Amino acid sequence: MEFSMDAWAARKAKYAAELAARDVWTEFEPGDIVGYKRDGSPFYFIAGGAADNFDEWIPEETDSAVIQRVNQVSAVEAWGRHTPMTTATKKEPRSSGMSVATLGKSDPYTSSNDENDDVLLTARKHTGLLTVAEEDLDDSAADIIATKERDWATSYAKYFDNATLATSAAENAPTVPYTSVYYALTQTNATTGYTANDNIVGTVTAGEVAYDELSEALGRYEDGDYFDETMSVVIAHPTFRKQLRQIKDDQGQPIFVRGQGGDAGTPDTVFDIPVRWSNGCRLSATASAAPTGAPIMVFGNRDYLIVGDRSTVETQPIPAAISTTDEANVKIRVRKGFAIGHEKAFAVLVDDGSALS
Repeated sequence: MEFSMDAWAARKAKYAAELAARDVWTEFEPGDIVGYKRDGSPFYFIAGGAADNFDEWIPEETDSAVIQRVNQVSAVEAWGRHTPMTTATKKEPRSSGMSVATLGKSDPYTSSNDENDDVLLTARKHTGLLTVAEEDLDDSAADIIATKERDWATSYAKYFDNATLATSAAENAPTVPYTSVYYALTQTNATTGYTANDNIVGTVTAGEVAYDELSEALGRYEDGDYFDETMSVVIAHPTFRKQLRQIKDDQGQPIFVRGQGGDAGTPDTVFDIPVRWSNGCRLSATASAAPTGAPIMVFGNRDYLIVGDRSTVETQPIPAAISTTDEANVKIRVRKGFAIGHEKAFAVLVDDGSALS
């Protein structure tokens, strides 16, 4: 949400009024029970304390510029299947299918032998801290805070896509917050029956992706039980845009075009599957908003990109009035979990010249 310091003050005043309007019983004596924990044990009132000078976290509204920027830049935030999280971890059922059988009259039902396991979502906190001199806030006509919030949203969106799609190491927070799609496809999973690298395709020549390589990568995903034409998506690094424009047929005409009539612009689809371009789609040993590794193109079923929402983007203002340097600070955070539902719901084309197939 875009707001100046004046708007900020108005929001804080409104929130303070709402708190003041609540009926709160405050006449406690030391030793009184004031509440109970989840396990049933009580909270005891010990003593009073001075109020802090910080406001509570303020969630961004869904139509704010910050949230819109995240969804515009992050393919996983925009296309993933979101599930609410009320705790730091959540188990989400893994769909491994269920068999169908035809029975004769009075025949007994037979149980499906598919695994009934789940994937674990762990909420990770992604943050930012903006520091602005009070003089800049007073002297500048530009909304510095709103601009910086949008900048953070852009960086977070790239970082989140990289962390969920293209990190090449095992999950190890905080540097590798999640098991990415790429890393999952490089590992064997006995539970799901997936073999390492089965759905990874490497280009023969880096920077010159071929039609057959694109077709092969998509075919790895199409060949599994988790292909769904209505839910299929492609997420790729923008370097593939130029390469797709340069793929031509025997008559020198572009194969991938936008629209009809020989329009040779960058396509919105690859093999009729919608494409989102993400700067996070480069391999990286640790999660980064500016990865530098090999570009990747992910084919898959968006329903198996599971995003856990523990908290939306929130901000907490720390006014300059309590600073010894006359600087105002804004803390920004979001808490998200991520896991893929099944390895066979995805395939990855890596533009690295490895010729891995």
